[in-house]
Formats: sequence, C-alpha cells, structure tokens
Amino acid sequence: MSKVVEFFGVSTASREATSEKLRALVDSQACPYRNSRCIKTRKSAPDVAIGTCVVTHSEKPVIICPHRMLERRKVFSDCIHLLSLHQPGNDFHVLPEVEVPGGMVDYFLVSSRGGKVRDFVGIELQTMDTTGTVWPERQRFLKSKGLRVDPSDVASKKPFGMNWKMTAKTILVQLHHKVETFSGWQKHLVLIVQDVLLDYIRREFATSHLESEARVGDPMHFHAYRIGTSGLELASRLSTDVEGVASALNRKTTAPHDLAKITATLEGRIGPATRLVLA
Repeated sequence: MSKVVEFFGVSTASREATSEKLRALVDSQACPYRNSRCIKTRKSAPDVAIGTCVVTHSEKPVIICPHRMLERRKVFSDCIHLLSLHQPGNDFHVLPEVEVPGGMVDYFLVSSRGGKVRDFVGIELQTMDTTGTVWPERQRFLKSKGLRVDPSDVASKKPFGMNWKMTAKTILVQLHHKVETFSGWQKHLVLIVQDVLLDYIRREFATSHLESEARVGDPMHFHAYRIGTSGLELASRLSTDVEGVASALNRKTTAPHDLAKITATLEGRIGPATRLVLA
C-alpha cells in the first residue's frame, strides 16, 4: 500500500483516485485548499508541484502541508469564540501573512464593522516538516495507478521521515516571541496543529501547565485536529499564558508592543476578497 494518503486533496484510497483523475491533477497541479496552484514543489524542479498533502508514518496519517489545514475554512470558524469584542452584524475577514513584532503571522481572523477593526485573533498553522524526500513514494503511487513516470524515481531507495524535534522546537520559539505581543494587546494567538504533533510537544517539552480545558482568558491557544472520516475534525483545545510558552523553552518575557499600529495595518487590508463567509 502506498504511503501517500492524500494527493492534491484526493484520498488515494477512494474511488475518486482513478488514473484519469490523477493524470488531470498532475497536469493542473491544483490545490483545493488554496483554490490555486499547489506551492509544495521540488527543489530541483520548482515548476513541478509534489501534491502530497498527507502521508503515512508509523502507521498513522501525518499532514505535511499546512494548506491541508484550510479544509472548509474550519480552523477559522473554530476561533470565532475568541473574538470577545465581536458583535452581531460585524463582518469576519481572514487576512493572510500579517507582520507583527516577533515575526510573520500566517492569518488574522478579524471582526470588523464599517471597515474598522473591532477585534482580531492571530492564527498560525504548523504541520510536520519531513526529512529526505517523498518524491519516490509519490512516483511509485502514480505508477501503481497506471501513469507513466521516470523508472529511476520508482527504483530510488531514498526514504523520507518526520523531523519531529525541529518542527516542534521551531514553532515554540516563534510562539514565544509572538504571544508576548498578543498578550500585550490583550488578544489571542492560536496555533493550529495535527493531534500527533501536539502529542509530541506535550511529551517532549515542559507543557504540563497547559490547560486541558482551554480558558478564553489565556492569550495562547492550541487547537489540535485529526483526520476523520468526514474530513478535518477538532480533537482538542488547550491554552496557556505567556509564561507558559516561555517555560516550555526556559525563556524570559519582554514588554508588549503598540496595538494602534497593527490595527491600522489590518484596516488597510480589509476588503471584499478577505471576507469569511460561514456556511
């Protein structure tokens, strides 16, 4: 059985994964979660999208592309309760890649009215980084479905693995810098991960202080998702404060940053194209 679980958004075990469908996906390189071309490309051929959203590792499906977390935009609607200043009649907007003191935040979920920001939540997506290369496994899967591929790719013995430690440590360091800023603004920052990654973080880092019953008052929230039969499902929610993130890395906290500057940045980017429509 192939270790490729999902290819350009299509389950490799489904009836939809026909040779005709797969050939069309390889040609179009379309990502259904971004509604545009897949940007997970080969280093040696940047015009070729790999398209591997989910793979099997240690007999579990592991998400290796952050855009896979955008299915049905559920990760955004699951953060609405953290918009404590939101009121009925306000619009929701999703703004990608917003720079704050401490680095770039993947998305901002904004509650606005009349073009003015009433509240916001920062949202970071983190999935597993891989070691080695998934390409030979991808090519073997396509060959098994009758598609023509380079024989040398199929014969390749190059493996792939999961970079658990580096993935976890890198995101915790980034959160440490950013959550201080959000706490100073009295706003929330949410990390979106797969359940298997959160399980690893809880095992390997000093996170016993994380609240298993997430508290709205905490600035740092963790939303863990699993791949269910009907798609992405929220599995658990945890929360902590600035000191909680710092203690996981034995870091010290610093002073907050100016709220007015980030509010002006968000208001300058709000528009019809950023509006979040709830199903």
